[in-house]
Amino acid sequence: MGLLEGKVVAIAGAGRGIGRAVAVMAAAEGARVVVNDYGSAADGAGADEGPAHEVVAEIRAAGGEAVANIASIAEPAGATSVVEDAVRNFGRIDAVVNSAGFLRDAIFHRMSHDAWTDVINVHLNGAFYISKAAALHFKEQGSGAFVHFTSTSGLIGNFGQSNYSAAKLGVVGLSTSLALDMQRFGVRSNSIAPFAWSRLIATIPTDTEAQRVRVERMKQMTPEKIAPLAVYLCSDSAKDVTGQVFGVRKNEVFLFSRPEIRRSAHRSDGWTPQTVADELIPMLQSSFHPLRRSPEVFCWDPM
Repeated sequence: MGLLEGKVVAIAGAGRGIGRAVAVMAAAEGARVVVNDYGSAADGAGADEGPAHEVVAEIRAAGGEAVANIASIAEPAGATSVVEDAVRNFGRIDAVVNSAGFLRDAIFHRMSHDAWTDVINVHLNGAFYISKAAALHFKEQGSGAFVHFTSTSGLIGNFGQSNYSAAKLGVVGLSTSLALDMQRFGVRSNSIAPFAWSRLIATIPTDTEAQRVRVERMKQMTPEKIAPLAVYLCSDSAKDVTGQVFGVRKNEVFLFSRPEIRRSAHRSDGWTPQTVADELIPMLQSSFHPLRRSPEVFCWDPM
């Protein structure tokens, strides 16, 4: 028996990339799977029913059970339909994996309102909508698991991704709140920051030698390397794992820390702008976080 035998898992964005890898592996581990994918392009444009149905066919050909859902999770009704399809076809819902998304990068002063809103709507609002729909079932049955995909662009930083970074750091806040609010009902919520070559990563510019080296390094990291941790987190074996932020890069797995207090200062008669300038900032400055980008932190080759 697989780790997900008897479980029903709904996966948003399962038509390609990481979501597809998770769907195929979840089915191989015994889950019945709802394969959700709106079928948009890498920049969020258009729609295509093909990817979701292709993954369903692949799962069925291997002897598994799956149904396709082509709704957009950027709308509450679409996200709710993913959970409804799980219950209608398989009688229950045990886990939700939020891997849907796209990129629309631009340096901040060139970021359009539409690029901001569209990315937030799918990555962050979509994660809320589908989680809210599943949460009611999880509460009633006294069990359930959420697996959200975040990014080091939000956890650490990156150029030209203010929309994506804000959404992905927001996903961590959402996951933490879910873990806290629903722990009493036996529900878990965790996040994964993946490093994987996909059609989204393929949109990264390669105008400089450093960018070309980075992209070639990322091609070594396949979506299939991400799936084992995501599938495990959906299983009962992970019943004591909640509120965590993991990272996966090829064969490496990371556990990220939360923001922590580094220094503190106290002044018995309170602070003024001048004492902040004269005393507080000089005291704290040596402990300031430097501005860094994800490639600067993960500067060694994937292992």
